[in-house]
Parts: sequence; structure tokens; C-alpha cells
Amino acid sequence: MTRNERERLTRQKNTLMELGFTREESDSLRRISLRLQRWYGLECGTDTGSIERDDATGKPYWTAEVGNIRTGFRTIRTPMADFENGALRRLAKIMRDVNGRRTEKPSFVDNLRDDLTTYIQMDPRGAALYILRPGDIPEGASVESCYTRGVCVS
Repeated sequence: MTRNERERLTRQKNTLMELGFTREESDSLRRISLRLQRWYGLECGTDTGSIERDDATGKPYWTAEVGNIRTGFRTIRTPMADFENGALRRLAKIMRDVNGRRTEKPSFVDNLRDDLTTYIQMDPRGAALYILRPGDIPEGASVESCYTRGVCVS
């Protein structure tokens, strides 16, 4: 890890802690973001296959084409653990906890009483998780168009 990366992670952790997250929660948010980014990258696919969800059950499968030109190709679907839903459940619990603490703690700043929200960006080329503070999204604007005003967790 380079010095710049270490400084960026420290700034990110300090910003999250100023919003009311504990040190452990800020570490967990980073792991959740990295897990989701990897998941969405695998949904897009690699040279060896991709993640697909069954339309009827919603269960994830690793889907790969095996074979060669001579013998032909066939598709293999292997069930796999649903890391996306696990990460989203952990994220929801952390957000419930921090929003509960923020409303209990008396504050002279009104925006500390408002709830934090999240935005999950499913494009694997960037960070997957953004924490949105009250006022980050202008009135009448779409979250998809200005989610980068929030705190990027990566």
C-alpha cells in the first residue's frame, strides 16, 4: 500500500467517523464496498464465466462455457453463495445502527439528526458504495445523476 493510498483510507475513515460510524463499522463498510464491486465485476463476466441469477428462484449461479471447437461447447451452471445479499444485509444493519445513534445523540447541527442513506453503484469500474448525507442530493434531482456528492467508500 502506498503512502497516498494510506492517506486516502485515513481520510475516508475519519470522514465516516465524523458522520457517526465507529472504526469497526467504517472498516466493514469498506469491505462491503469491495465485495460488491467484485460481485458486480463477476456479473459482467470474466474469461472463465460470469454470475447469473435464476429468474424463478433468484439464486446465483456461476455460468461457464466449457469445451472446444472440435468437441463443441456446453454451458455449465454451478450454484454459488450469494455474497451480494449477505453484504447488503450487513450494510442495512450498519445503517440502522448508525442512524439510531445519530437520532439519539443531541446535536446542535440539524443535519446530524437526519438519516444517512446509501447508493449502490453497480458498475464495476468504480466504487460500489456511496454514503449520502442529508443535502447531498438537491431537491428534485435523481440520485443516479449526482450520487458522487456523497462519501465514496472504497
